[in-house]
Formats: sequence, structure tokens, C-alpha cells
Amino acid sequence: MEPVSLPQALASFTDRWSPRIVTAVNDYDVRVAKAEGEHVWHVHDHTDEFFLVLDGELHISLREPGCERTVVLPRGSVFTVPRGIEHKPYAPVLTEILLFEPTGTSTVGDHHDAVPAHVDATTGHPLT
Repeated sequence: MEPVSLPQALASFTDRWSPRIVTAVNDYDVRVAKAEGEHVWHVHDHTDEFFLVLDGELHISLREPGCERTVVLPRGSVFTVPRGIEHKPYAPVLTEILLFEPTGTSTVGDHHDAVPAHVDATTGHPLT
């Protein structure tokens, strides 16, 4: 159990949409990821999804009952997508994010569109 430097953790990989687990809190993973371009429309049936933008800018399109909208998260912003809400993250530039998710949560949720090759369908990779 040693402190984890987020800049060093993020510098240790180049993959986009492929989170690394930096630590755990109770039954939750704390993950960092690099994002660029589009993710995939997906839904988490049983958990909310927390985003913190460390650097760059993240857009999250949401399909809520009766409407579709996009929230824009500049550096330093947080947003939580409620469970059951279909959403699609998009990063117009290279963006670094931190996520809190229950251990074992898939990056493409419980229901999703076809997963493109640049999106890693994973429950998170160990930080090496």
C-alpha cells in the first residue's frame, strides 16, 4: 500500500478507452483512462458511473426519458451518469479521466451497441 501518482499512472500507458485500476475503495475500483474520439452507447443497469476530467474535455451524450442531451465536462469537472441511463462518452481531444465504478463493472455496460476496435471492453486492467 503505497501512494499512487496519477500523472505517473497515466504516463504508463497510451491505449485509449482502456482504463487502469489505480486503487480500490470498499467494493469500488478507482480507474484512470485516456479517452479520444467516440466510445459506444451503453447502459449500466445496476450502478451509477462517476467521471472526473483530469485533463482535456469530455462530452457525454445521454438518452433520458423524453429527451436526448449532451453534457460537456471541461478539465476539473465531475458528472455522474445515473444507473439505467443510456450514455455515450466522446472526447474531442486527448482527455484523461478518473472513474469510480463497482469492481467488475464492464466499460461497455450491461447493454451496448457493437463495440468498435478502439474501445476496450474490460472490467479494468491492473496498473503496471
